[in-house]
Amino acid sequence: MIRRVATPLLALLIAGWAAAQTDLEMDPDIYCTGREPNEFFRKDIGDPVEFENLYRGECGNYYRCVPAQGGKKGISKSNCQSELFFDVEQQICERKNKVTNCAQIDKSQPALPVWPIPEGEASNCPEFEIQCGSGECLPKELYCDDKVDCNDGSDENICTPDKDPNRAAVCDPRTCKWEQGCFCSVDGTRIPGNLNPEQTPQMITITFTGAVNERNFRIFQDIFKDTVKHKGNDCTPKGTFFISHAFTNYSAVQELHRLGHEIGVSSITNNDNPLYWSTLSKEDYEIEMDGARIIIETFANISANEILGMRVPKQRVGGNPQFKMMVDWGFLYDSSISAPMGRLPLWPYTLMHRIPHACIGTDQNCPSQNFTVWEMVVNELDRRDDPQFDEKLTGCHYVDQCANLKTPKQFRNFLDNNLARHFSTNRAPFGLHFTSGFFETKRDFLKVFKKWVADTAALGDYYFVTMQQVINWMEAPTEIAAINNFQEWKGKCEVKGLPYCSLPKPCPNKVPRLFPNEEEMFLYTCMECPLTYPWLGDPKGDDVYDFGQFKRK
Repeated sequence: MIRRVATPLLALLIAGWAAAQTDLEMDPDIYCTGREPNEFFRKDIGDPVEFENLYRGECGNYYRCVPAQGGKKGISKSNCQSELFFDVEQQICERKNKVTNCAQIDKSQPALPVWPIPEGEASNCPEFEIQCGSGECLPKELYCDDKVDCNDGSDENICTPDKDPNRAAVCDPRTCKWEQGCFCSVDGTRIPGNLNPEQTPQMITITFTGAVNERNFRIFQDIFKDTVKHKGNDCTPKGTFFISHAFTNYSAVQELHRLGHEIGVSSITNNDNPLYWSTLSKEDYEIEMDGARIIIETFANISANEILGMRVPKQRVGGNPQFKMMVDWGFLYDSSISAPMGRLPLWPYTLMHRIPHACIGTDQNCPSQNFTVWEMVVNELDRRDDPQFDEKLTGCHYVDQCANLKTPKQFRNFLDNNLARHFSTNRAPFGLHFTSGFFETKRDFLKVFKKWVADTAALGDYYFVTMQQVINWMEAPTEIAAINNFQEWKGKCEVKGLPYCSLPKPCPNKVPRLFPNEEEMFLYTCMECPLTYPWLGDPKGDDVYDFGQFKRK
């Protein structure tokens, strides 16, 4: 095929036309009809082939429908940073060389069933059946069961907390009983035991997610010093570590556990593709998460049934398959779901009812059905320097995401302001969530953080506790006046003595198919070395790995 090349004059005319198009008002009736409110899209410039270069020139711009006056819709424009393009499929700004859909206006949409039935219309199916997008009628219970039953697969494309035909019921405090392992409140803000805020200890959870190595292990020791104690119960502050496998030093994990910190899992592969985690099957979640738990138990010498929490990499929730796996394999809680900032911060809740907040995040796959596990929800943090007078900004959930924090003084104000918000309202647990390498490149912030932890612990009403300790307290709400005798916080209150192992063995393994840039992968452990590097399907390193079955996606 011969493609015509535009003359310089024609090229200028086309460029001028496109520039004019970008200045024209976009009609919300055209762009916003039938579109989800959190979906981003591009401006339609014209034929993708004819105007390919123009689309690429606009590839950093993206749009969203927003509420406008009079109940109408408006269109908001955003821009990626100069070195990035917008990926309309992933709905994120990405490096330019990774984006290949600059001429694509909308994200691809899956086939949908006729559900919910539009108001004023009748279903074409018998009672208790729903019409697939492909036309056939199926019983309601076949929808969102992780098995494709509609010819077009539409029965598995509405599995969200607000659309799943078999979704969990909204919280009813009258039927949600402690003795049945249930805790919820209609808006997620109620204090357990209906205590007054003044009676409630302010719990603070510090979490680190990722690999533990010799460098960051020294930093963790520096933050959680045995000379720092809570004024209210003389216990040392504790944190929670969600461990990813590759490059982790398991002798360091063993020592963190000995000192009373909680160990959770954050997968074997730590795959950096967000869609990987959103679409994994229950069986694959088992291989990733329970496999990671077996690796930690084996090589950090931690007893079975002590590792009960998990966090999905990138906070990419795995929907119903993830939580079905958790129930089947005895996980107590997840801490992957983020909540937007509201009037009050949220308390953790059980997933026996519908989540009490919006499922935020692009293409996030939140659970929609009833599961007997806890969600240690990640509350949005306020990153403004002065929350009282600064204009409202979007918040952050990991501290790493608060890109506006540039100076140690800003960081200290950020810590104090967010703690004050929790303490002055409903005293929901205040979560500070970091990637494991955060302080390796922010030594000035580390100095501030160490002092802040020591200063806060000394005040009396504040307690740095693990995720499991938060759940322990919620199951038996205890007032501040009696917290010194709360036995669930007394285990490993103050740990002395030497590490169980100070000279771990570096177990070398060559795994070029998994890590082509590494000559050898050293697994540091005080336990017996495995035959090969532990991985998917072979968590004990018994050399039964099947590369064909478990390849990275």
